Amino acid sequence: MDWFAYETAAQQNGYAVICGIDEAGRGPLAGPVFAAAVILPDHHGIEGLNDSKKLSEKKRELLFDEIIKTAVSYSVAFATEQEIDEINILQATFLAMKRACDGLAVRPDFALVDGNRMPPLDVPAQTVIKGDALSANIAAASILAKVSRDRLLCELDKLYPEYQFAKHKGYGTKLHVELLKQYGPCPIHRRTFLKKILGDVR
Repeated sequence: MDWFAYETAAQQNGYAVICGIDEAGRGPLAGPVFAAAVILPDHHGIEGLNDSKKLSEKKRELLFDEIIKTAVSYSVAFATEQEIDEINILQATFLAMKRACDGLAVRPDFALVDGNRMPPLDVPAQTVIKGDALSANIAAASILAKVSRDRLLCELDKLYPEYQFAKHKGYGTKLHVELLKQYGPCPIHRRTFLKKILGDVR
């Protein structure tokens, strides 16, 4: 498989600096949604790049460090749980993606975005369905977003130990739902995600 097929096609259309953008954490009941934007050099030599969901936690952590060392530029951003509740998860995801793209120290002239919905970016862009398994830059972005979010949830676990965020990272696992019913929501829970579990919560 050619990990740079989409990047090469963009270059053939006259674009020189191409970034990949992906998100992590659309589904959880708690915590922000994260996004990352990455510009890799053409021949990056990073072995084992893949969709972050297909990698072990240990492998993601190793690749995270390698991506940061190798990237021409990278940026990680998020939208808070309050923003998710105010504008909905799709718009909050778009906001995080735009923040990540805007945060790049090197300005891209084209973006490859994972998925089939286009965030409002200030650069020309193309969506790529399952892009984190097809494009090196999107795969790198998926790893940075996922690891950054997981690390934050492990920190939040120390603030709210009764919810065991380090175990489930805020996703709606059986354990998390049981703890929610026992303790009620905490400040980092997405209130709009809890209606089916707890009814209308403020």
